[in-house]
Amino acid sequence: MITIRFNAFSFLKNKCKEKNIECPNKNMQINEGIDLHQFIKTLGFEENEIEGIFVNHKLVHFDTILKDGDRVAIVPPGGIPNHVRAYVGNSV
Repeated sequence: MITIRFNAFSFLKNKCKEKNIECPNKNMQINEGIDLHQFIKTLGFEENEIEGIFVNHKLVHFDTILKDGDRVAIVPPGGIPNHVRAYVGNSV
């Protein structure tokens, strides 16, 4: 098991509360070696509910494997500013 710090933004924060997932800045224990695709599933979200995921303050791919101590934040559709969206293109 590893420990990550989890946060959600906008309406995803409310959805987390409905699912009894504590946030913001909640330490979570997860299995070692899982990627963000798997992590999103464990939270009970569909990938189309999330526009982007930040790990340690950087926008990353959904296939990123989480490591002990990572800070993870999920952002809903429309939550990433246009200038950042243009910068990352289709990478997320």
